[in-house]
Amino acid sequence: MPRPLCYRRVVRAVYAARFGGDDPLSNLAIGGRPDPRPPAGWALVRVTAASLNHHDLWTLRGVSSQPLNAPQILGCDAAGRVEELGEGTGGAPPPGTRVVVHSVIACGACPACLAPEAGVCHRLSLLGEPPHGGALAQLVAVPAANLVPLPDGVDDEAAACLPTAYLTAYRMLFTRAGLGPGASVLVQGAGGGVATAAILLCVQAGIEVHATSRDAAKRRAAEELGAASTFDPGDLAAARELLDRTGGGVDAVLETVGEATWGLSLRSVRPGGTVVVAGATSGANPRAQLNRIFWRQLTVVGTSMGTRAELERLVALCASGALRPLIDRVVPLEDARSAFVALAAGEQRGKLVVRVAH
Repeated sequence: MPRPLCYRRVVRAVYAARFGGDDPLSNLAIGGRPDPRPPAGWALVRVTAASLNHHDLWTLRGVSSQPLNAPQILGCDAAGRVEELGEGTGGAPPPGTRVVVHSVIACGACPACLAPEAGVCHRLSLLGEPPHGGALAQLVAVPAANLVPLPDGVDDEAAACLPTAYLTAYRMLFTRAGLGPGASVLVQGAGGGVATAAILLCVQAGIEVHATSRDAAKRRAAEELGAASTFDPGDLAAARELLDRTGGGVDAVLETVGEATWGLSLRSVRPGGTVVVAGATSGANPRAQLNRIFWRQLTVVGTSMGTRAELERLVALCASGALRPLIDRVVPLEDARSAFVALAAGEQRGKLVVRVAH
């Protein structure tokens, strides 16, 4: 793990002043926080744009993979310019370089990190979780290895959308499910950040995508983005129609909802197909239905976020014009609370981006 950070000056940031309670948004604060000095192997990034994720709401509620201590600067996703490099960062993008930050921080010492081909770190952590600061600040310290240079064709707001939702969707589709042109997929929970990213990625990759939502407006929005069909996950007739349309089921299901849609996911995938799980917003303990899994020889895989190399491929897609992240709105740092309110209410269509600096 990195050594403790040193601090010099005060920067503006969005942070959790406390955690839990009946009104998590009341824990949100915007104000001055100490500015980190990058330790050896790390860099300091002057953030220009950062996007919100449900991870930030969970932190305000007091839910985290790491023990929380207030105050905690929020935010996983950042784009900006390299401000300063710590010692031992040879080969890193020099100061002034536009970058997007890979949010997943590996420990660098476990067997997976030390393997010839790095695997899933045993002790990985994220920006916005202790002991790290978050992206919703004028300056953020990150490992220099997590800096991905941005080409001129990718603006900061678009880049800030990529490191969590779009990277998760990319890994679900192309790495864990192994889908390609001509495949079919069901995306559960249209309207969410990962689901929206998945629909856009499917369209550019030539994958037939179907989506579910209990909200009619979100189903219509998914169709406008390119979904071939949408339906309410409680509509059994629509589910049977999906099976007929796809000749017995989709090649893969992207599951981020959990208990409320798990049964539909197992029924909708073809024999031998794959269910990729990256979340469980409606509950983490559905009835497993192991008989359906073994009899139909289904593959159930988990995933979270993605690798730096996958983030580079996403940036390249944006640079080519094949992908344009959907942004609901961009707000200034001092108005970040309005974006959090919209996220908590599920009002947004696309990513909510905070413009930190110009």
